[in-house]
Amino acid sequence: MKVTIGVSGSAEGNITQELEKKAFIIGQEIAKAGAILVTGATTGLSYQSAKGAKKEGGLVIGVSPAANRKQHVEEYKKPTKEFDFINFTGFGMKGRNVLFIRSCDAVICIGGRIGTLNEFTIAHDEERPIGILGKEGISQLIPQIIKTANKKGPKVIYESDPKKLIKKLLKILRE
Repeated sequence: MKVTIGVSGSAEGNITQELEKKAFIIGQEIAKAGAILVTGATTGLSYQSAKGAKKEGGLVIGVSPAANRKQHVEEYKKPTKEFDFINFTGFGMKGRNVLFIRSCDAVICIGGRIGTLNEFTIAHDEERPIGILGKEGISQLIPQIIKTANKKGPKVIYESDPKKLIKKLLKILRE
């Protein structure tokens, strides 16, 4: 069975061109590794990773908060183009996040705001290996959050190079 790697990150707001480029490379590297990319079927940085994966012929799965395609596009204003399959959960944003993370063998956080933090905490509780790409957005607070929580959790990797991050995560998944 193929490995699934989730990408979580800013859907809007604190998105720079540098972060977009890194997210795109993350998607490419996931596809090159033969893994499946999973996202929250949203815009922003995770969507950039979906574009990168598709450029390399990768498989991209989205986990939507909407109950169906119409609601996904019209109410949530989310994309469909780069996805091979979208699981329409009907569970809203927070409910979607649990299914999204549980669909992943490992999770990468890029930048982010409160939604990325929610996805990070679920991944931590679910003991998924986590990669933190860079120190932008909510990702810069993750070391302090882990320290303050004082709870044993999964391996968390901090890396600013997308290619190195994927290699490190894959190594953990093989162990």
